[in-house]
This record gives sequence, C-alpha cells and structure tokens, in this order.
Amino acid sequence: MKKTKPVNIREMNFNQLFKQISPEEICDNVFTLAGKDFYVITAGKEDYYNSLTASGGGLGLLFRKPTTWCVLRADRYTLEMIQKEQTYTMSYFPKEYKGQMLFLGSKSGRESDKMKEVELTSVQTPSGDMSFKEARLIIECKLTQITTPNPNDFYTQEAKDYLNEAYKDASDYRKYVFGEITYVWVKK
Repeated sequence: MKKTKPVNIREMNFNQLFKQISPEEICDNVFTLAGKDFYVITAGKEDYYNSLTASGGGLGLLFRKPTTWCVLRADRYTLEMIQKEQTYTMSYFPKEYKGQMLFLGSKSGRESDKMKEVELTSVQTPSGDMSFKEARLIIECKLTQITTPNPNDFYTQEAKDYLNEAYKDASDYRKYVFGEITYVWVKK
C-alpha cells in the first residue's frame, strides 16, 4: 500500500486552499461568528499589513449590499490601515488557533513586528488583501463607513453605561466600521 504524503498548507497557494462562495452561502450562525468566535481583521498589502483580534459586530444588508460591521478602538493601528487601504479581511479560524489569534490582539503592530512573530501563515487573496492559510472562512470587505457613536443616540441604560465606561479616555473611543462584502472564501 502506497503512503500518501501529509498535506502541508504552508506549501499550498490560495487557490489550492480556498474556494469562493457567495455571502448568502455562509452557513455559520451569525451570532456565533460575531459573538462567540474571535476573528482576525487584517488590513494592508503583502509588503506591509497588520492584524488585530476582534469580537462582536455583525453581518447584514446596508445600501442593499451584503455588509459586515465591527467595533474597534479608535487608537488601533489596524484601523488606521483600514482607513488608508479601504479594504480589509475578516478571518475566522478553527479553535486550535485561538492562542495565535489572541496573540495578534496582545500587542500593537505600531510598536512591534508581531506579524513576523505570529505562528500563522500569511496569504494574499486574489484581490491583493491579506489573510492566513489556517483560516476556515475569510470575508473580504471594502470600507463603506467609519463612524463614532454618540452616547446620546442610545436609549437603553445598558448601552449608555457601556459607552460611558468605554469613553472615559479619548484613546478608548470606539469606531463602528462598516464594510461591503466583496468576496467570501471557505477552506476546501
């Protein structure tokens, strides 16, 4: 019997690892994707990119387009890169990569070379955005809007309390980031 060589994803290219689906074909529960699973947001191009760990947000329709939204601290370096590039990826991983995902949220790319330190394999999508070969789901987005929520626009006490706590320091301000979904990729 002939032995087959184990698959090494580091040696595979993007098209060998992922297939494109439509946003409507995402089969994950949106509340699990946005609320229970951490995900990694990456902005930049192959020569220079940065990632952060995120949770929260959602998926839906905005201006009749499939859209994601997330909440990021105003001082995050990746947010600056999203504004500059106006595209980004949201990558979801199997649970065994949680440690590496959390590592990406533990330090700033502005002050460290964390993208070289992380034990994930970067990959460029066909449109030139960056993600990771270990991801199971990649959502590519085109920036639609970044807005700062005003605490006076919220009506539940819980929301007001959250924003008042979050806005104690200017560096803690949150930005709501909306992105039109341009491509969705799932692991083959």
